[in-house]
Amino acid sequence: MMDLFKNKEFGPMLLNEIETPFDSKEYVYEVKYDGIRALIFVNDKSIKIQSRNKQDLTNLFPELNKIKDIVDKNVIFDGEIISFKNGRPSFLEIQKRIRIKNYDKINYFSKNNPVIFMAFDIIYENKNLNNMKLIERKKILNKYQDNDVFVKVKMIDTFGIKLFKSIKKLGLEGIVAKLKNGLYHINKRTDDFIKIKNLKEEEFIIGGYEIKKNKAVFISLGTYIENKFYYVGKVLLPKNNYLYNKVINESKSKNYFCNFNEKINYIKPSITCNIRYLEKTSNNYLRHPVIKDI
Repeated sequence: MMDLFKNKEFGPMLLNEIETPFDSKEYVYEVKYDGIRALIFVNDKSIKIQSRNKQDLTNLFPELNKIKDIVDKNVIFDGEIISFKNGRPSFLEIQKRIRIKNYDKINYFSKNNPVIFMAFDIIYENKNLNNMKLIERKKILNKYQDNDVFVKVKMIDTFGIKLFKSIKKLGLEGIVAKLKNGLYHINKRTDDFIKIKNLKEEEFIIGGYEIKKNKAVFISLGTYIENKFYYVGKVLLPKNNYLYNKVINESKSKNYFCNFNEKINYIKPSITCNIRYLEKTSNNYLRHPVIKDI
C-alpha cells in the first residue's frame, strides 16, 4: 500500500447522508461543524493543508502553523477548518477567508479572526492508520493536545437522537454517525460515516424552470418580501415528483423576479413547494436546497 504521507495525492473518506438520526451501540456521534473539510500533513518542521479536492490551502491559513508545535512525528489529521462570527461557526466567514489571496489581508485575518481546525480523525502517525478501526484511531488522536487553533471533536457514544435534538436547539449544522469498528476508506463514500443535517423547511414559490441537456429540470424559487418577488435559488425537480408535469406544462409568462434575469422559462408565480435547506446566505439565497413536497 502507498505511504499516505509521502503520496498526498488522495482525498478524504466521504460521508453518506440520511434524514433521520438514530441510536446505536455500534456508532459514536459527533457535532458536524460547518466549514471546509481538510487533510493536514504535518510534522514539527512543515505543514501542508489540503482540501477534499486536493487543493493546497496552506498559504491561506498561516495561523494553523501552530499545529506543528504539538507533533514530533509525520502525522495526517482529518477535520474541518471553521471560522466564527458572533461566537458561532459560520460557513459564510470561512468562505470569505478562502477567497482572500492578498498576503497582507490573509495575515490580518489570521491574527484578528483566526480559524480553528476541528480534528476528528488521524490516518497517519509515522505509518498508515487507515486500516485501523475508528475507535483505535481516536485513542491515538486523543494523545495530541488542543491549542489555540487545534481542537479535537468530542464524541458521544450510542445516543445520536439526543445529540441531534441538542444541536437543533443550538441551530448547528448537524451530526455525524461513525461506525466504531469502521476503517478509513480513502476516496470513498460509505455508511461507516453518515451525516444527518439539521435542515430547515419552508414553502417557496416557483417562478421559472430550465431544462438541461440531460433533460434534468431545475426550478427557480422565489418568495415575496414587501410585495416584491425575490429569487432565492434553484433546485432539481425529480421526474417522479408530481409537480414535474405541472411545471413544464405551465404557460410561459414574463419574469416576475425583481433580482434575477437569466435565460430560463418563466412562469407566473402560483405553484408552491416545500423546500428543505441548510441556511440562508447574507443575500437570502438558500444553501443546499432540496425539494420535499407540495
